[in-house]
Amino acid sequence: MKKLLIVLLAFVSTFSICQNGRNLDVKTANIYIWVNPDINEIRGSVVYKFDVIKKDTLVIDKRNIQFDYFRFNKDEWIVDTDKFKGNKVEFFQNKSLDNEIEIKFTAKPKKALYFVKRNENWNIWTQGQGKYTSNWLPSFDDVNEKVEFDITITFDEDYRVLANGKLDSITSSKGYKTWHYDMQKPMSSYQVALAIGKYDKKIETSESGIPIELYYYPEDSAKVEPTYRYTKQMFDFLEEEIGFGYPWQNYKQVPVHDFLYSGMENTSLTIFSDAYVVDEIGFNDKNYVNVNAHELAHQWFGDLVTATSGEHHWLQEGFATYYALLSEKEVFGKDYFDFKLYNSAQDLARQDLAGSGTSLLNPKSSSLTFYQRGAWVLYALRDKVGDKVFQNAVKNYLEKHQFGNVKTSDFISEVEVLYKKSLTDFVSNWIEAKAFPFNDAVELLKEQSVFIQEYMMVDCEANSSKCEDYLKYYISDEAKIKVIAQRPDLVSKATFSESSKVRQAISQYVTKVSNDLKDNYETLLDDKSYLTIESALYNLWINFPLERSKYLTKIRDTQGFNDKNVRLLWLVLALNTMEFQPENNNDFLKELLSYTDASQNFELRMNAFTYLELIKSCGSECQSNLEQAKTHHNWRMSKFAKDMLNQLNNSKN
Repeated sequence: MKKLLIVLLAFVSTFSICQNGRNLDVKTANIYIWVNPDINEIRGSVVYKFDVIKKDTLVIDKRNIQFDYFRFNKDEWIVDTDKFKGNKVEFFQNKSLDNEIEIKFTAKPKKALYFVKRNENWNIWTQGQGKYTSNWLPSFDDVNEKVEFDITITFDEDYRVLANGKLDSITSSKGYKTWHYDMQKPMSSYQVALAIGKYDKKIETSESGIPIELYYYPEDSAKVEPTYRYTKQMFDFLEEEIGFGYPWQNYKQVPVHDFLYSGMENTSLTIFSDAYVVDEIGFNDKNYVNVNAHELAHQWFGDLVTATSGEHHWLQEGFATYYALLSEKEVFGKDYFDFKLYNSAQDLARQDLAGSGTSLLNPKSSSLTFYQRGAWVLYALRDKVGDKVFQNAVKNYLEKHQFGNVKTSDFISEVEVLYKKSLTDFVSNWIEAKAFPFNDAVELLKEQSVFIQEYMMVDCEANSSKCEDYLKYYISDEAKIKVIAQRPDLVSKATFSESSKVRQAISQYVTKVSNDLKDNYETLLDDKSYLTIESALYNLWINFPLERSKYLTKIRDTQGFNDKNVRLLWLVLALNTMEFQPENNNDFLKELLSYTDASQNFELRMNAFTYLELIKSCGSECQSNLEQAKTHHNWRMSKFAKDMLNQLNNSKN
């Protein structure tokens, strides 16, 4: 593989930092970066230009970045002094205009920018939130520092390069392409994004004329529609519902390998896990719709207006969760929306019972609190003040604070102005209190949802006499699933004629299959659901040992999701079926072991490791791959590998 080179040039300017109570106004920055993925190294230079409105200290963040050269105006500074050895560079400045700083630097980032190699191809991507962009670029970690970026990147011509903003031009020279992206509005540095890989794209256009660019691996062309299903519909819905037009020049979405989270709302460029790249069948079980809507909503709530600190983090995650739910309501209906709210209320109540509940303004709150309780606040507030007041308040809030930073009081005050009443008691109960107001939440939901009233009425643990009838008459799928979960013995032949969701519940909860239900149960293997097929295959294999070969033959070509959930189970069952192709056992085991290799996605690797340990076949190669996985950039993979190795070592003692 030839040595790859990135040359990154960014032109940066800001809205006056003084708007945030600061005395320094960074005007521009010219950033040049060279990236060598073969050694995970970045070399570059940056020139900042800024004014000092009032004497103050300039702070530049640089996490484990080595400064090779530093110049302030015409004065060159010695970079091997203690001033340049930490994670920050600070120096005091008197009032002056047209200051310039030039920095040359080298970095081997362990966070925030990741180099993933898959099938000899590079997939390079960033994750600034929670990791800090200053791991690979000398910058400003403070989220209140809003900066406008224009980015130019040169990379191998065989790759596609993505960054924030609008692509202005591409030029080619000697095996490389240079990509120039323009950002017209400011953003916090944690939202600076870069993604490089081999991608194709599909373009849609919103009703307001915004280009929506949908990227995908060329080999996944058949998965584009199910993966990005409803994207334009949700985009158009959010623009209308929020009442404030999409604030950026375009919107791009790109899947990457082994991403740290589900998705990240980088300004105008959402990066998400390729685990959500699904086919028509996979869409029914595990789709991108909610994550898609959530990251899109963040383009307003988080990117356009950014919380001043962790104390107000719910203004980003709660708003994004709520507007994602509204988007799903638009797509899947009100019952779907109500049921998700009900389940989140149950989760919040369990958190309180476990002693882990916190105020929504606690910067150390759980994700459940920030996301789901935050969404509940907006749902309850909208019910209290009415649709018109709520929607106009949100619009005024965005218009007043656009491209700036916000606190909880900034939003509440906008609502109070239109509501013309104090919201002190509401804030105390729903936002400030440590305990989530579960009873208030459920009563509010019951008032607005006959569906939830019915669902709560169905309870076989409290009243089993009616449960058999529940499966015979019209009630919601969710209520029938509740019955099956509590009383799987009530499932009859007639129950198999229900929806795919109810049939999936049968596959999950009816684990002891009678001869009377055998023929019906076998039809589950034909369902358009990888979860149903996985559960049904295992249960049939367990319950009818004489027909194991028949079931394995039927499902032999089914792979499942990106983590190959069906295929992995198939391999393990095949290895444990003496009469099924025993001559191929070595090949089956070899295939299972191959999925633990570093070239595979981390979720597939974890599942393969788990199965190998289960059948006591995690030998030297398996354990060597586990050792390698201990240093994986994704914390779930590294923790899994460490825990499993400890378990294996303990079992030897």
